[in-house]
Amino acid sequence: MPALSEMSAAFERQRLIATDVEIWRLHYAETLRHWDDRFAANIDRARALYDDRFCRMWRFYLIASEMTFRFGPQVVFQVQLAHDKAVVPITREYLCPHD
Repeated sequence: MPALSEMSAAFERQRLIATDVEIWRLHYAETLRHWDDRFAANIDRARALYDDRFCRMWRFYLIASEMTFRFGPQVVFQVQLAHDKAVVPITREYLCPHD
């Protein structure tokens, strides 16, 4: 199971401050599904570069990984770090400015 505490111990030792934390739960499952869709659509090209065994293993990896994000405890933590918390805006508006 992913442990945010393990990550935080590492960056705190470097005197970094977490200024924002986002937890991607099902987002990455969707990403993996799209990767598999695109791989399946191009499997003949991949097979020409590698072989059928590689293609089966890669599809298994993509699908199994998707399932761990969808039904298991797997998540992705996106952590923004800074040495000085005052240099980062208070809200996330700077990431997606509104016109």
